[in-house]
Amino acid sequence: MLLGLTTALVATGCFGFGAVFQARGARSAPRADRVRAGLLAALVRSWQFLAGTLLDIVGFVLSIVALRSLPLFLVQAVTNGSLAVTALAAVWLLGAHLHRGDVAGILAVVVGLTLLALGSGQEGRNHAPAAFHWSLLATTAVMLLATLVLARRDGTAAAAGLGLLAGVGFGVTSLAVRVLDVSGPSAILTDPAAYSLAVGGLGGYLAYALALQRGTVTAATAAGTVVETFGPALVGVAALGDAARPGFEWCALTGFAVAVGGTFLLSRFGEPESESAGPSAPHADTAAEAAAPPR
Repeated sequence: MLLGLTTALVATGCFGFGAVFQARGARSAPRADRVRAGLLAALVRSWQFLAGTLLDIVGFVLSIVALRSLPLFLVQAVTNGSLAVTALAAVWLLGAHLHRGDVAGILAVVVGLTLLALGSGQEGRNHAPAAFHWSLLATTAVMLLATLVLARRDGTAAAAGLGLLAGVGFGVTSLAVRVLDVSGPSAILTDPAAYSLAVGGLGGYLAYALALQRGTVTAATAAGTVVETFGPALVGVAALGDAARPGFEWCALTGFAVAVGGTFLLSRFGEPESESAGPSAPHADTAAEAAAPPR
């Protein structure tokens, strides 16, 4: 459990710092009103987006170790706490300012993850019926189709919808990593979960980049956070046998709720104040570019 928790925490750091670079790179690219190769080419030409993506890849590799050795609800809560790292990284690297709500969110994430780690038990099963694997692949197909539709729309509703779809993609990726058959190369290539992992991850990043270009940080992150955190956690408990330590269920549940609540508080970090509480401050644009949704 110690190895899994360590890799999850390091992955959180990678996701948090990567988000600072990735969101800036996405916003520096020309705005796209549809899914096309030009958008991907523009993102590839941005060194900031590439740096953020590289950190995300490192974080993802580390999170695989955590997902294979810890309950899903613990890993999802820890990695989604990366928004706290993003907030601190933005202060350090970009000169952003923390408000009271941001500080409260960071403290809530730290306290919640501590309680969650204390209350978490052993992981459940790393295998599931074939129907479960195929359902993951079907979910990614629906997610991609919905992304193609919403990519033609604009505004806060479209940003929220694309953020939700990004959460679906990342959530499916976590579940696919957990149940993937790694007994051999042929098993991996014939497992629908392997393709769910690839399509869910790439589709989630595409929806995420499009959401960042269409609305506020809150609109792009709130729905996605719910889906990405609660979805795999509930599936892990209901279908894969994840559980808290006997007698510490209250600790795990409280920690999960507090950590997710802190993430919601931080989802407004860097949002231009003209969109939330009055005239924008001089640092608002820089901070807004720094904030990005957790994985």
